[in-house]
Amino acid sequence: MKQFIYFIKKEFIHIFRDTKSLIILFALPIIQIILFGFALTNEIKNVNFAVYDNSKSDTSLRLINKIDATDYFTLHKYLNNPDDIEAILQSNKVKFVLVIDEDFSRLYPHEKQGDIQLLLDASDPNIATNIRGYLQNIITTFSEEEFPLSEQLHLATTKMYYNPELKSVYLFIPGLMAFILTLISAFMTSITLTKEKELGNMEILLISPLKPYQIIIGKVIPYALLSMINIANILLLGTFVFGMPLQGSLLLLLLESILFLLNSLSLGILISSFTSSRQVAMMVALAGLLLPTMLLSGFMFPINNMPLPLQYFSKIVPATHYIIILKGIMIKGVGLQYLYKETLILALLTIFFIIISIKKFNVRLDK
Repeated sequence: MKQFIYFIKKEFIHIFRDTKSLIILFALPIIQIILFGFALTNEIKNVNFAVYDNSKSDTSLRLINKIDATDYFTLHKYLNNPDDIEAILQSNKVKFVLVIDEDFSRLYPHEKQGDIQLLLDASDPNIATNIRGYLQNIITTFSEEEFPLSEQLHLATTKMYYNPELKSVYLFIPGLMAFILTLISAFMTSITLTKEKELGNMEILLISPLKPYQIIIGKVIPYALLSMINIANILLLGTFVFGMPLQGSLLLLLLESILFLLNSLSLGILISSFTSSRQVAMMVALAGLLLPTMLLSGFMFPINNMPLPLQYFSKIVPATHYIIILKGIMIKGVGLQYLYKETLILALLTIFFIIISIKKFNVRLDK
């Protein structure tokens, strides 16, 4: 047992002596969360818009002021000629033009159908969709404030649960946790174990008093512990810097993270068992783990928008289920009774990958 503990300590020393590994382990997660938090965001803020107001009434002015008063939109210009609409959209000075019908003030309070036309620059469809959604909420709120509830029964209202401000941090923090665990646990583990084989050190380790399974466990324990430190860092940064909530059980979140961690470690061992060089292990881990985690797990793109074959393939990507679990715990505050299906799938995938990786690695050792 003392030799096993000494072996783990030695692995920690090797990691902390390797500057490149330290950058990947600690600097890269912090850089990623800062980039995702401040740069790669789907939120809209201070979007310029123009108005062509044919009504020029108190009602239309109050609506325009309400839109302009938000942090999302900034009134850039009033247009006096409809021919100026296309020109200002082409100039890229505004993202949309609000056109208000001349009978807006007369029709709106009485017939509830005052015309408002929204002309959007849809060259970026994601931004255009977000703008439309934000404006719909603002106009609905304006309608409810302007007129009694009894006159609003026919209006369709929209209420956002769990993320009313549509903050992108609610999306990227769970996705980034899955990506970081995959990067450190699977990617780094596969490269580390392959490096030992490539340099011929694995044969030396196998003739040591340590058993093969102790060697593998000793190699992966440091990355497992360091992964948990990174999860704590991400949670702290997400909570105190970006306002990410943690509505549910912290203990359940940690247990689910350990389950996903075991899954990633087993995949790292599996990759190292059939690769003989670090370059090959790196490419396999990148193509087989990191890219699916980024692109097919619901992290970057909605799974329902993918072609049907990719939707089925996403079911065997462990990060898909882990991200659903994280969103349920952190954002909705639900417990295991609502997440048992995803937890069970993740557990079965973990058991399957552990069995396959151990068998495959033992076969390689026998050779």
